Order: sequence, then C-alpha cells, then structure tokens
Amino acid sequence: MKRIGIIVGLLAVIVLLPVLLRKETATANPGDADDRLVIITPHNESIRNEYGEAFATWWKEKSGRSVYVDWRTPGGTAEIRKVLDSGFAAAQERGAEGIGIDIFFGGGDYEFKTQDKPKVGAGRLAKLEVFDKHPEWFGENGVPQFFSGEQYYNDERTWVAACLSQFGICYNEDGLKRLGLEAPQTWSDLGDARYAGYLALADPSKSGSVARAFELLIQQQMQEAMAEPGADPQKAAAEGWKRGWQLIMRLCANARYFTDSASKIPQDVGQGDSVAGMCVDFYGRSYSDEWKRADGSSRLQWVAPSGGSSLSGDPIAVMRGAQNPEVAQAFIEFVMSEPGQVLWNAKPGTKMGPISKALRRMPVRRDMYTPDHRAIFTDGDHLPYEETGAFVYRPELTGKAFRTIRNLVRVVGIDSHEEMKSSWKVLRDANFPPEATAVFFDVSVLDYAVMGQGDLLMDSKDALEAAKRASALGAKFRAQYQRAEAMARENR
Repeated sequence: MKRIGIIVGLLAVIVLLPVLLRKETATANPGDADDRLVIITPHNESIRNEYGEAFATWWKEKSGRSVYVDWRTPGGTAEIRKVLDSGFAAAQERGAEGIGIDIFFGGGDYEFKTQDKPKVGAGRLAKLEVFDKHPEWFGENGVPQFFSGEQYYNDERTWVAACLSQFGICYNEDGLKRLGLEAPQTWSDLGDARYAGYLALADPSKSGSVARAFELLIQQQMQEAMAEPGADPQKAAAEGWKRGWQLIMRLCANARYFTDSASKIPQDVGQGDSVAGMCVDFYGRSYSDEWKRADGSSRLQWVAPSGGSSLSGDPIAVMRGAQNPEVAQAFIEFVMSEPGQVLWNAKPGTKMGPISKALRRMPVRRDMYTPDHRAIFTDGDHLPYEETGAFVYRPELTGKAFRTIRNLVRVVGIDSHEEMKSSWKVLRDANFPPEATAVFFDVSVLDYAVMGQGDLLMDSKDALEAAKRASALGAKFRAQYQRAEAMARENR
C-alpha cells in the first residue's frame, strides 16, 4: 500500500506540475475573453508571446476588458499572401468584406504595398487611426516616412513600420580560420570559392525579407557600376545587373542548402555546420549571445555588409473588414507607443521589457533612442539611424523586378543546385578555365531591359504560365552548368 501511495503521489505531481509552473498571464482563454483579435504574422514565437501578453495587459488597463490574441502563422510572407489572396477571393464570391483576420503583422513592405494596391489587393488595408491620434509619433523625430531609400509608411496611411531590420552576414570565427578566410565584410566576400559547401542561404521565394537581401545585393553592384567615372547610366545599370546575378550565382554555388527557416542559418553557423550565411540582424545578435564563450566573446558574429544593406521597416496593418476594428486599431496604437516600441529591444525583466527573452529588434521611432531607454536596451550601443553607411536603396532600379528576382534565384540556383554544385567543384579543381567559367556565368538570358522591369510570364498570376517560364529557364541553366563542367574536365 505504501508503494501504491508513492506511485499515486508521483503521478499527481506529474499531472499538476504544468499547472504549478505556469506563469501568470494577462492573455485570456478563448472562451473567457471579452474581446478576440486575430493576427496573421511571420513573426517568431518569442515576439508573438511577448506582444500578445504585453498588449493584453495594456488593453485591460485601458479598457477594463480582457482579450484573446489568436495568432495565425502559416509561414513566411509568401504563404501569408496565399492565405490572404484565397480568403479575399472567397469573401468576394459570398459578398463579404472581411476574411476573419484583423491584423497583418510583420514581413517586408513589399507585401503590404501589394495588399494596398486596388488593382492587385483590392485595397485590403484599413486606414490607421494612430496617425490622427498621435501625430507627434511621426516625422523626422519619430517615424520618418523615408530613410535610406526605404519607406516606413505610405501616403494613404494604411500601413506603418513597427520596427527596423537589416540584412547582413553571420559568420563563425573558428570556421573561417579553418578555411583560411578573413571575416566577410561585403556580399562579394561570400562569393569566394573557398566557401563552397559552407555557406547557408534562405529561399527568397518563401520570404520577402530574404528576397529584399538578394535585391540589395544586385542593386549594390548596379550603383557601383553607375558610379564609375564616365559611366553611361543605362549601360552601367545593365552591367551592374549582370554582375549582381553573377555574384548570386557564386553564392548559390557555394551554398550548403537553402532553408525555409530564417533562424536555421545562424544556428547552423554557430554550431559550425556552416561557416557563414545571409542573416537578418536580430537573429544574428540573438544567436551570437547563445554562442558566447566563458570570456564573453562569441564564435558567432554578425555584420552589415559594407555599402550593401539599407535599413528596412517591418510593417503592421489593419485588414479591411476586420471583425474587431476597435481592438485592432488599439493594437497598432500599442505597438507604436512607448511601451510597445521599447519592448522590441529592452532587456528581460526591465520596465517595459519582455518577460522571458530579449527580442533583439530595433524600434522604428527615432525618439526612442534616449539615454534612459538605451540603458535598458539589449543593444544599447546600436544606433540604426546613425549607422547605415553609404548605401541608399533606389526603388527605380530594381523595385519593379522584386517578384522576378525572388523567382529567378530559385530558377538559377535552387532548382538546379545539384548541377550547379557539381559544375562549380570541377571548375574550382581546374582553376577556373576562362572559357568554361564564361559559360557557367552566362546570364544573357536575364537581360536587364526585360527582367529589370519585371518578367510578365515569371510573375504571372497564371500558375501554369509561370511554371512554364520557370521550367524553360531552369532547363537552360542546368544545361549551361553541365556544359561548363564538361569543358572544365577537358582542361584538367
């Protein structure tokens, strides 16, 4: 009987342990909440948990009502776009205005601009009340409309950047020493053939922010070509576009894989499974902390590529036909308020800070970078508005080709990756014979005059037409890589 009592007691502890360890939470259960807010987002679990909890507390104090935040996470912005497209198509058929989603939170500004276009997105975003309620939060001392060529809110005021992000390079110091490489400082550094099999990349067709990184890489090459003495602007732009694609081909040839998960890259680089990768700033800094040594240094570092990365905004918007527009507008107000902005970078446990884990994002409001706030920031020494370097994003150069770029990276480097890697290895072993190398890097089919304005077939809403175009281009590049490999073998 004593043994049975012990067993029963242990079972009771196992059953009750989750309840005993559960933290107090302001977020109500679905059935008990006074209000419900549905948010679709690509943001990670830490951001969802912290903002859901902080908003629930803020809303309770402001209105006296409880709220259940229902997070919907279908994947990256590409998957979110599909959900929104299908949802609004179905709503139109049944004569409804909304799709049961109140807020779109996070991702690059491209998707928000798309949702706001009457011809493309049928004007799917509602005007934000925060601009009228708190005009002092906007402008040069708050949220600027434009900075480093990037846009942080639109003229119609239907979306606004909630925080800042910058794409860059994460690298493993020990891995670099093993390969005899210096720390990368530019996108071009990642094209060094010694990175072959050790470079971690993400699939731009799955993520708008990753696609923007590839766009910036191309645009840097274009701007540098156009800045050369005596350069003809049009010819230089085309030449820079060509160089940009050839650099992307180098990176893809060096790639160990292409992941759908943005956090996998710094994790693998920190572990040493990869030596370097393209990585957004907050993931780079977060994983750098996780891989700290006893002396405080870290084998994982993150750097913004010199002259090749702008300061992007990560927007938020209220969807047209929101089920609970009052609470949705209040959520935007909270995110843009002082506590909502400080939460992005404050240390856990500090006033206005997160409960569990530092989010490592940077506030978009310029007036948040005060000495008092920076004293509790995890990255208090980082001043994004003062550290952007010389690069200014120019949408007129590549903006129309954004969707084409993200699709072409898949065609050029992902779908044909096995053929590309095989050819790259033989070219390296043969010391890159000129004729074979020229065949490998032939990008004449990606002519800037056509592709630079956006390829209509590649970007077609007709999935069959887009697939045919991608298949034809893919076959061309696979054959090209195989031919270059055969030529290089003859030269060995």
